[in-house]
Amino acid sequence: MSDEVGWELYRSFLGVLHEGSLSGAARALGIAQPTVGRHIAALESALKLALFTRSQSGLLPTEAALALQPHAEAMHSTAAALARVAQSQGDGVRGTVRVTASEVVGVEVLPPIVTALRQQHPHLKIELVLTNRVQDLLRREADIAVRMLPPKQETLIARRVGVVTLGMHAHAEYLREHGTPRSIADLAHHTLIGFDQENAFIRSLRKSLKGLGRESFALRSDSDLAQLALIRAGAGIGICQVALARRSESLVRVLPRQFALQLDTWITMHEDLRASPRCKVTFDALVLGLQRHVG
Repeated sequence: MSDEVGWELYRSFLGVLHEGSLSGAARALGIAQPTVGRHIAALESALKLALFTRSQSGLLPTEAALALQPHAEAMHSTAAALARVAQSQGDGVRGTVRVTASEVVGVEVLPPIVTALRQQHPHLKIELVLTNRVQDLLRREADIAVRMLPPKQETLIARRVGVVTLGMHAHAEYLREHGTPRSIADLAHHTLIGFDQENAFIRSLRKSLKGLGRESFALRSDSDLAQLALIRAGAGIGICQVALARRSESLVRVLPRQFALQLDTWITMHEDLRASPRCKVTFDALVLGLQRHVG
């Protein structure tokens, strides 16, 4: 029966899941609240499942709704990818390319690359998805990804653009006030900036972190941008890209011989997009721009 359910019902279902109410979903989707309600009722009837229960805080998803969520989100990604392909039809480079990267790369590195790309191809539109979660290119959550880990799927085109070096840095004012550490052990006497919750990326780097864990950090954030802002503000010592720190004369690298993380940088996209003009020019621009950054 679920094969006969229209996409618009799942679209409303995702809207309620994300917003927690019919009214919130209606605003997000740009449709009337009664329409969202009818869609949810029709979906529950078609699937013969209860998807939401009412509470004081809004609509809560049932276990069945949570089980359906990843599949509905895959449908959403596919629908968005179809729209991007449709918009790209015609002569020349046109349409939308969805690019995913980490927050810090998206904010600190990609803007001039995207600016130059748009100047060359004014009919091209770029969607930047900035997240430290690895977007699934196979499910078309994005067209192109900038990653610090090599892709494992064989159906992805991947280009290694170089090595990003991470080092410990602090503002010169912080070091003047608190002194410069001479060893990893000296860091115990300093304000350290780092992550709050471990993720897959942090776990992959655990051996390289020299024993630094969550409790080592007096200032914690899972946002790379927030950590970089704290370093720039002179709040303490933190880890950031050496190439970014070099842009500011006030940032000083500390313990360069004792602490350096080397991360391979890759640009990847699905092989089905190889012949797409919009994706090819974007892929090539990202490779060139990232090569200059890491170089």
